[in-house]
Amino acid sequence: MNDWGWSVETFHGYKPVMTHSTDSASDIVRDHWTIRMVAPPMRPYIRLARIDRPIGTWLLLLPCWWGVALATAAEPVWRWPDPVFFILFAIGALVMRGAGCCWNDIVDRDFDGRVARTALRPIPSGEISVKQAVAFMGLLLLIGLAILLSFNTYTIAMSIASLVLVVIYPLMKRVTYWPQIFLGLAFNWGALVGWTAVAGDLSAAPVLMYVAGIAWTLGYDTIYAHQDKEDDALIGLKSTALKFGDNTGPWLWGFYAVTVALLGAAGWSAGLSWPYFAMLALGAAQLTWQAATIDIDSPSDCLSKFKSNRYFGLIVLAGMIAG
Repeated sequence: MNDWGWSVETFHGYKPVMTHSTDSASDIVRDHWTIRMVAPPMRPYIRLARIDRPIGTWLLLLPCWWGVALATAAEPVWRWPDPVFFILFAIGALVMRGAGCCWNDIVDRDFDGRVARTALRPIPSGEISVKQAVAFMGLLLLIGLAILLSFNTYTIAMSIASLVLVVIYPLMKRVTYWPQIFLGLAFNWGALVGWTAVAGDLSAAPVLMYVAGIAWTLGYDTIYAHQDKEDDALIGLKSTALKFGDNTGPWLWGFYAVTVALLGAAGWSAGLSWPYFAMLALGAAQLTWQAATIDIDSPSDCLSKFKSNRYFGLIVLAGMIAG
């Protein structure tokens, strides 16, 4: 038996790859409050949508809030960002991240069953069938569509365009060592959508912010991918963690430097004042801490550093509002 209490010899027709026997970061959060609050038949769906693991929702939501805050701050007269937009994007990020996770798990179900960190996910474990997952994904997409229709036409079109990126991302780890680029393209699209929800069109500032978000994702998801690097190598999947290997450190410094530089350029382009740049400096310190202290051979440290990016995103958001 392993750390999760199941045998590594056989598991639902697969033989999971066990490489992190002493320092593992489980993909399943046991006894999470979101699991306890629903009836047992609904619990696999909570896990499928990763509602019990909210960091992914945060990382999808924060660029949306950045876009709203930056577009609001760029207006001639200062005002608070519209709280209704913040609420709509929060709900949208929750359901669309859930739909994306459904699609990811459907596409990756055979690979997930062979990796220790993911073998207990609802589809490879047999708790949910593929048909049930497709139906649940459809429900989440309908909720997302209902929210989307409350925005302007430009924003609706921008949001629909992002679905192409969502569809192709899970397939990229089969063909390129840079799937994190495609995750960055998809996960940070909300920066453009948030801006257009307020401004009604695009300009240089949101584009700079979007590219900054892609660089940020390259950093934090490379850290995340180091949890699975040994398993991925054995089953033929690719990632920047495998691409960089022991040279990951310099790449992280580079990605995070680009992130801060482009966020600074976005703030300058939008006409933000000094409080934004002061908060961005604090955010840069947080990224510096990640790059300087990461232990790429410790899955638990990688998971901890990855989750800490929520604080970076919130620092930048606070700066946009203050600036």
